[in-house]
Amino acid sequence: QVQLVESGGGLVQAGGSLRLSCIASGNIFSINSMGWYRQASGKQRELVAVITGVGRTSYVDSVKGRFTISRDNAKNTVSLQMNSLKPEDTAVYYCHADAVVGGVKWSSDFWGHGTQVTVSS
Repeated sequence: QVQLVESGGGLVQAGGSLRLSCIASGNIFSINSMGWYRQASGKQRELVAVITGVGRTSYVDSVKGRFTISRDNAKNTVSLQMNSLKPEDTAVYYCHADAVVGGVKWSSDFWGHGTQVTVSS
């Protein structure tokens, strides 16, 4: 199995910045995409940003130009730099990996436990 552990959440004022990090560990054969999702209170979980194994990135429109996703394949880590934060960015942020476990021929979805990001106005 694969374990994902997030860090870096917290409370910040509007306009501020936070950096989220996630490290994957376990019986990892390979990791395809890694990404960040978020779920605000009373809302569905949404994809925020994703990065493929070759570094191709994609963002939800609401964070384009403010958030940057990056990845270190050698360390199995993914980060999300969040700038110009807005109150509507308040949510629990979840790390996600589409990974192949050793000994298995197909990939599976793995999730972290989430880290709270709160942006005050």
